[in-house]
Amino acid sequence: MFTSEGPTLRELAVQALSSVEHGYDLLAPKFDHTPFRTPDRFLTATAAALRAYGPFASGLDVCCGTGAGLGVLREAGAGRITGVDLSAGMLAEARAAHPDASLVRADALDLPFEGAFDLAVSFGAFGHFLPRERPLLFAGVHRALRPGGLFAFPVGAPLPVRSPLYWATLGFDAVMRVRNAVWRPPFVMYYRTFPLGGVRDDLRAAGFSVSLTPLEPFGRRPDGTPNWRLLLAHKP
Repeated sequence: MFTSEGPTLRELAVQALSSVEHGYDLLAPKFDHTPFRTPDRFLTATAAALRAYGPFASGLDVCCGTGAGLGVLREAGAGRITGVDLSAGMLAEARAAHPDASLVRADALDLPFEGAFDLAVSFGAFGHFLPRERPLLFAGVHRALRPGGLFAFPVGAPLPVRSPLYWATLGFDAVMRVRNAVWRPPFVMYYRTFPLGGVRDDLRAAGFSVSLTPLEPFGRRPDGTPNWRLLLAHKP
């Protein structure tokens, strides 16, 4: 889970009691040594799947963090890559890792782009948005894309009730709800607020057409359905 290069328990506690922005500023130098960073196998599988839809003149990583998704944009064939994030600390790490990328500090709910990109991706960030904020987020991505543009991100199959991870995510969300009820500033991060049905409805309401393609490297469940799929939201 955590390596010796990762944050200490005290550092994690301070981060958890901060705002989302300040918390990630604190965590940024050690973020890539935590389990919160999207694993490389997800990035590789996504890039491989996206190559079938490219090449792309330009790509945007929404909530880019330390820049893991910027590499996906490059591997998918995007000629010009841009990352946007609220945390200055995370952007500093992304700048060190991807000096050729354009990096913009902005709120994902108020993206400062219009018709600028052919491809947008996002990894591991949707838990920071409450369900009522999704329409605004998706509308901003839709606006940032050119006609014919693509917004893509991996989605997992629902966890079975018997899975330990099911109960771990349920418990984590419960703890976060209690924390945000009694402590300010809030730290919005939930694992169970991004159901596929509601997400698909909100994307369609924002003007996207939506399809799904299996990410075969992650295998399939006993009923034959994929463990992970890539959601493809196309701007007409």
